[in-house]
Amino acid sequence: MITRNVVCMKWGKKYSPEYVNILARMVRRNITPPYRFICLTDDPAGIEEEVEVRPIPPFTEPAPEYYRQCQAWRKLLLFEDPLYDLTGKILFFDLDVVIVGNIDCFFDYADKLAIVENWSQPNRLIGQASAFCFEVGKYRELLSEYLAHPDETARQYRTEQVYITRRLGRGNFEFFPAEWCRSFKFHCMPGGILNSFLTPKQAGKEARVIVFHGNPNPPEAIAGAWGAPVPWYKKFYKTVRPTPWLAEYWR
Repeated sequence: MITRNVVCMKWGKKYSPEYVNILARMVRRNITPPYRFICLTDDPAGIEEEVEVRPIPPFTEPAPEYYRQCQAWRKLLLFEDPLYDLTGKILFFDLDVVIVGNIDCFFDYADKLAIVENWSQPNRLIGQASAFCFEVGKYRELLSEYLAHPDETARQYRTEQVYITRRLGRGNFEFFPAEWCRSFKFHCMPGGILNSFLTPKQAGKEARVIVFHGNPNPPEAIAGAWGAPVPWYKKFYKTVRPTPWLAEYWR
């Protein structure tokens, strides 16, 4: 029985199927078999055969004003029990992470749910749900309680990652070691006006995953494109130099 599952989710039009395919390849290069790679999606077109594709289960979104603030509440579906035929542990990745090292350690790190600590809000019991790992079926209350009161939950917590960590509470989950999951913006880009002149640096020898949040995304960073319109007075720091070393991993 395979008990290590890497899972991603793709819905809507924000990400092309190539993001799923590249993530599957990065996982394959950086994990010790046996394992399963599963994508929950509303559109399987273009996803390669090596990926196990499953439909995203039905889900109640919060009211539009809360959904506009956070469109990632569907990640809570990972806590459904049963979740298809999955057993053992799920290691979830957002589609725009870049894997730069072996990821076996994520499965073995803790018996509790383990998640990235949010770099912009340290010491506030807030996770960053681009990567988290947990035992299948162990946290079903996170989904059931949300579904019972979706608008109230979204109003109180604002995002699914705040909900996960603050609802579980201190002592009931773990943060991954900070060196394993690095932010491209915070740990690779030089910051401020230096973004216009210096190439982002690599994430460090202990890094396993580089997380992208907001702009740019991985292919944009490789090309040196910010990926969104920027007012003239922000162009000196909302920019990124071409980052060719990322292409060694994002493929």
